[in-house]
Amino acid sequence: MMPLIGNLSDQYGRKSLLTLPMTLSIIPYAVLACSTTTNYFYAYYTLRTLTAMISEGSINCLALAYLADNISDTQRASAFGILAGISSGAFVFATLAARFLSAGSTFQVATFVSMLAVVYMRIFLEESIPDRNDGMTQPILKETEGVIQKDGDVDTRKMPVFKTIPSLKDIIRLIKSSPSFSQAAIVAFFQSLAEGGMICSIMYYLKARFHFNKNQFADLMLIAGIISTVSQLFIMPLLVSPIGDGRLLSIGLLVSCLNSILNSLAWSAWVPYAATALSIVMVFTTPSLRSIVSKQVGTTEQGKAQGCISGVTSLANIIAPLIFSPLTALFLSEEAPFHFPGFSILCIAITSMIAFIQSLTIGKTPSNSRDENCSNSMEV
Repeated sequence: MMPLIGNLSDQYGRKSLLTLPMTLSIIPYAVLACSTTTNYFYAYYTLRTLTAMISEGSINCLALAYLADNISDTQRASAFGILAGISSGAFVFATLAARFLSAGSTFQVATFVSMLAVVYMRIFLEESIPDRNDGMTQPILKETEGVIQKDGDVDTRKMPVFKTIPSLKDIIRLIKSSPSFSQAAIVAFFQSLAEGGMICSIMYYLKARFHFNKNQFADLMLIAGIISTVSQLFIMPLLVSPIGDGRLLSIGLLVSCLNSILNSLAWSAWVPYAATALSIVMVFTTPSLRSIVSKQVGTTEQGKAQGCISGVTSLANIIAPLIFSPLTALFLSEEAPFHFPGFSILCIAITSMIAFIQSLTIGKTPSNSRDENCSNSMEV
């Protein structure tokens, strides 16, 4: 879904496509805002699963493409970092607010804020992809004209929208359009595989190893969120110019590997807290990677490019629990082949190291962005 949504946003505008996932994301919250009983929860879960097919990840993907449309190459990594910092700040604020709200009130507030975001976006956000002919954006369901040559004659016909949907071959061609793009996609896969593995393993590991409860988990999340917010808003913009997004990416991945190693060898309950402090550098990874990707395509392909990376990330997040959850359960049980409770976390560190080594091949990525389509990867 991410390459499809990104491709449509390249043609019809980011604002038009943002409206759909942001509106759909309101529905599940509204269900639990009405009631938190069992039947309503199952209704929420079903709707959340269905709407997530479109809304999960697409809002961030389109926001990055919107920034790429309006920010120069030299400032793009800083802008992506600031966007990530604002998201981290919102996460911290929401986590704190949830501590003072009841379950029912939490979903009511979430519904209201989601609706407010849609209204704000529709009123104040300017469209970033104007029509090249008359300055107006193309309507979503408008047919496009395609030029067909037959027996030397040129025939202009209406081409339905579904003809513009990228195929798997188109997506692969886009990824292969630039060596740096291909390398960035590999880095995104292994980095997301490690991140997804950490998410599905670390809580079970810390609970079994140090008897952590929900309050301690919440403390770790708050610490990481606060550090991430400060780092992405204030530190990363200062480092991008002298260091470059390629080196920031490698540094972030190396520190992520160190974080996993510390957690896997944790000998006391304070070690996970100390490892969380490394988030100040770890959070450089995603904005730097997205910046590198955005520089490999033209302005008319930003949606497709970010959508492809989001698709790779989603694939890794699906695979991660299939690998690391059983591994964590095995080494936390009495049937482990050898005593090493943090072995699954160490495997996550190895995955991060693979991403780090691959990131070294990207180096200082040159900017290939230009106003026209530079790779012709998804011709209509």
